[in-house]
Amino acid sequence: MSVFTLKSPYQPAGDQPKAIEGLVSGLREGIAQQTLLGVTGSGKTFTVANVIRAYDKPTLVIAHNKTLAAQLAQEYQTFFPDNAVHYFVSYYDYYQPEAYLPITDTYIEKDAQINAEIDRLRHASTQSLLTRRDTIIVASVSAIYGLGSPEEYMKNHLVLEVGETCSRPELLRKLISIFFTRTNADLLPGTFRALGNRIEIMPVSEKTVYMIEISGSRISGIMQIDPVTQKIQGSPKSVYLFPAKHFVADRDEQGRAIENIREELAGQLAKFEKEGKLLEAERLKRRTNYDLAMMAEIGYCNGIENYSRQLSFRPAGAPPETLLDYFPRLPDGTPDFLTVIDESHVTVPQIRGMYAGDQARKKNLVEFGFRLPSALDNRPLRYEEFDERVGAVIYTSATPGEYEREVSGNIVEQVIRPTGLVDPEISVRPVREGGAYPGQISDFIRETELEVGRGGRVIATTLTKKMAEDLSRYLKEKGIKAEYLHSDIKTIDRIKILTQFRKGEFDCLVGVNLLREGLDLPEVTFIGILDADKEGFLRSETSLIQIIGRAARNVAGRVTLYADSVTGSMKYAIDETNRRRAIQVAYNEEHGITPETILKTVHDITEDLESDHDKAVRTILAIDEAGFDRNPRKTIRRKEKEMKDAVKILDFETAAILRDEIRALEARIGTE
Repeated sequence: MSVFTLKSPYQPAGDQPKAIEGLVSGLREGIAQQTLLGVTGSGKTFTVANVIRAYDKPTLVIAHNKTLAAQLAQEYQTFFPDNAVHYFVSYYDYYQPEAYLPITDTYIEKDAQINAEIDRLRHASTQSLLTRRDTIIVASVSAIYGLGSPEEYMKNHLVLEVGETCSRPELLRKLISIFFTRTNADLLPGTFRALGNRIEIMPVSEKTVYMIEISGSRISGIMQIDPVTQKIQGSPKSVYLFPAKHFVADRDEQGRAIENIREELAGQLAKFEKEGKLLEAERLKRRTNYDLAMMAEIGYCNGIENYSRQLSFRPAGAPPETLLDYFPRLPDGTPDFLTVIDESHVTVPQIRGMYAGDQARKKNLVEFGFRLPSALDNRPLRYEEFDERVGAVIYTSATPGEYEREVSGNIVEQVIRPTGLVDPEISVRPVREGGAYPGQISDFIRETELEVGRGGRVIATTLTKKMAEDLSRYLKEKGIKAEYLHSDIKTIDRIKILTQFRKGEFDCLVGVNLLREGLDLPEVTFIGILDADKEGFLRSETSLIQIIGRAARNVAGRVTLYADSVTGSMKYAIDETNRRRAIQVAYNEEHGITPETILKTVHDITEDLESDHDKAVRTILAIDEAGFDRNPRKTIRRKEKEMKDAVKILDFETAAILRDEIRALEARIGTE
């Protein structure tokens, strides 16, 4: 029986049953790499969820950005509410990496703002992987960066049990040894406070408090308490506490590592002195000795990850330990988990490119005495190293890249949508005017007027920002309500333009690359791709298919490619779209399905893009007007609970807003 329990009101439909069967069969046959070629709107995530249930192994899902990862995590949490679904991304709200620019002799110190909630979720991810099998981790490419040894992380955890022999001073020492911080203020993840014979602890991975009662030299009781309401949630017999940091090392082994670092330092100083680099030698000596003193005193230093190779006793050039090392393996070392690479045509190149950029920056730091050479091994994995460390892989994309097609032993198509919607009709018309044909701009205007008269919306894609602006201006002169959209427009203004477009405040949207992936505009009935025969990134096979897909949300959707010749990319995109369309049409006819345009509420999401500060101020003013600030501390406790509830469902935008509201209220209390 599967450890994963999939819950959904829907049953697989369309091409989903065939895709599920094909992928599961491939996994059971031992096919290492497969591709799920699923068109937009075909339910790829639901298909993968069914595969996870059937394959019955821990699963890593990698997405190319934090937002997509959060959306996927929410979907998988919905499908697997009784299992462990976690979110693992970089915990930096802001990150400026350490760097040195030799041309201007400029050293840029590392500057970062850590998001405590995401750090907590990272710990929850690793702890779940080490303690249970029914785990799904949805991650960004942060999964290929150094994380610390899972063996040391596991070895240094504490188990506190009722009846265990443990004195108060001993427990305090144990907590400090795994990097918990003592506080007299409110508890945060990874902190504790001692009140007489009671020690209150908040684990690094949870927003709950465990109160440990000690009588004499024994633990006499454990209570689990809600940190906001202070209500008792239970009385467990034991509590597991993992280290508050991922980079941990045994103190005895750390002493040996410190000696190794000293040896490396001596060798690098000798090298610099031989080369006459006295400034670099002094710089390296001062910084490294300070870090070593901190490690010897408290077992940790800022930037300790730069010594991770020495702390884990890896040879020079060896890959770092990453999230992948926390996943289970068979006795022979074979990975015992499933890897899903979402939107693989974007994610795979991103994973492949991380190593080179990281090394270019760190080589300058080493060469000019800011870091030891071992810092080069605090790096992301090379792609071949990543490939060696993952188990069976499923790539998912509507437009898989050449790499996925080459390495996949099985490519499963998911073309038929359960909704019955078909890919748009495509036509090709010349760019230049000739005979009775007026040319691409005049033809596009004629088609736009026709669609607007029917109540539809129109998109035009151009090759340059200037052309988008000029075309938008020209359309307005011709009496067509139009606006342009490109990267020079601020984010909030872009969203306002899209919202106005969907509401029908104007009829034609002109843009460049922003109109490719992730744009969901079901009102669009016609797309004109101008200069479609200009080969390049904006007119590649992938780009053309993605643009064409924007018209697949409306039953009346159609696309015209304006070109004087049919390029290879055009031919592929047209043939592939027509092939998918024919399959869906035949399926609809066979099953009596009448496709309907997707109906999606137009939500003014510009409200969601206000700054956190503006929202906090607006909310606080509303509290004042309603008279709810008579008991501000009660209001703060309520908002803390709302913030935690938002984090549980990975709604970090709402959580951030509530966090700023709480800070503003606390500051206000302090000034009264």
